[in-house]
Amino acid sequence: MSLVRVHNFSVSLDGFGTGEGQQLDAPFGHAGTRLMEWAFETRTFRAMGIHGESEGSFGVDEAFASQWGPGVGVEIMGRNKFGPQRGPWENEDWKGWWGDNPVFHTPVVVLTHHPRPVLEMEGGTTFHFVDADPASALEQARALAPGMDVRIGGGASTVRQFLQAGLIDHMHIVLVPILLGRGERLWDGLESLEERFDIEATPSPSGVVHLVFTRRAVL
Repeated sequence: MSLVRVHNFSVSLDGFGTGEGQQLDAPFGHAGTRLMEWAFETRTFRAMGIHGESEGSFGVDEAFASQWGPGVGVEIMGRNKFGPQRGPWENEDWKGWWGDNPVFHTPVVVLTHHPRPVLEMEGGTTFHFVDADPASALEQARALAPGMDVRIGGGASTVRQFLQAGLIDHMHIVLVPILLGRGERLWDGLESLEERFDIEATPSPSGVVHLVFTRRAVL
């Protein structure tokens, strides 16, 4: 069976995976870019078209960032990761934050209560808009990429729902040393999560801590 994975998901010290007030020019709300600044100088994110000040690092952050792609055949994301619009689609002109050639290059399942037709983009990315619970969405995702791993891309509520359903096998969380105070929290309702996973922590010179959760085998 393919694995269900989370990679490069950043949270603040007070547990927020995004800030309050998401809008077109602020995908992470009032958090701005602070949750993801650790990644901007990695070679992986530079290859995605993220602007930085260097040619891209080979250090600790890059070692973790680079694991997001290998073996993954499909991503599942929440509606708010795809775009800032809420409720019924006012129109279908919006095609995501990533331009005509998104970084995924795989099928992407977008969870929404307002499905729309499949959206085919350049580079092999195809967005499928579905109204489904986590288990049903995972079944549909696996059908789009048989035998390949499934990445849960976020946002915070989507990752939390898959954790609550017991569906995540491997999770990489990046603890960023900032306090946001408001936004969308990751950990609410997940008391005793640590009992289900082996957890390793790796500090980085950039100031973040990489936390890797590996689901324990059921004996």
